Amino acid sequence: MKIGFIGLGIMGKPMAKNLLKAGYELIVLDLNKIAVEELVSLGAESAETAAEIAEKTNTFITMLPNSPHVKEVALGKSGLIEGAKHGSLLIDMSSIAPLASREIAEALATKGIEMLDAPVSGGEPKAINGTIAVMVGGKKEVFDSNYELMMAMAASVVYVGEIGAGNIAKLCNQIVVALNIAAVSEALVLAQKAGVSPGLVYQAIRGGLAGSTVMDAKAPMMMDRNFNPGFKIDLHIKDMTNILETSRSVGVPLPLASQVMQIMLAVKQDGCGVEDHSSIVKFYEKMANIEISR
Repeated sequence: MKIGFIGLGIMGKPMAKNLLKAGYELIVLDLNKIAVEELVSLGAESAETAAEIAEKTNTFITMLPNSPHVKEVALGKSGLIEGAKHGSLLIDMSSIAPLASREIAEALATKGIEMLDAPVSGGEPKAINGTIAVMVGGKKEVFDSNYELMMAMAASVVYVGEIGAGNIAKLCNQIVVALNIAAVSEALVLAQKAGVSPGLVYQAIRGGLAGSTVMDAKAPMMMDRNFNPGFKIDLHIKDMTNILETSRSVGVPLPLASQVMQIMLAVKQDGCGVEDHSSIVKFYEKMANIEISR
């Protein structure tokens, strides 16, 4: 089965590699030619435009930064809509605004093109080892027929409702992740300032109710001063913007999410926008005038 894959960034490149490992043929596209060449060296074919991919395949996956990028690739000049055949499918695995997913799906439907919104969670490590979680919106029968394809990149693929529901689920995920990172930051900075080893506190609490996947992923990064991006602050700000816009549209107050958004913006202003979102800890360190360590 030949799949088009557009977007070979931090998440997209390892996901595409996992599809190759699973035996799928790929046609890839990205502005980063080095990433494209790497996939080609592994057996993929390259394309110059999204329309070319749509002409050569019936199923295409996008893994792009935000709503405008997906709209451009799907609906813009030389976009998928220009080359796609009736009955083709776009699986958008980007994290974008739910309303944008619905708008893109409606436009594609006029040409007989199906769409699933299927954002992912897990960060670069889980993208590499193929254990990301995928939350999917769209027609149930389309989901069912493409479940195995998505599972080639994931440990969990869950159907959550009609188109746009996948990105609603992802926004909920990002609230929990952001607040969890902030809570871990507060706790470890408190331990350091009080003269207790953050490393030992982490070991003491990770097996109890406070333990979480987020803590296990991010606490060691904070203590080791490793802020290489598995997921950038800039991208989490993008997600938080979508979260707060969606919350306003449906009338749901999100006081904690709003506060973490301000923390992220402050960290970005300190020049850390391209760092991992574990650099949220720097906000608390700055206020407490201390730096955590093991």
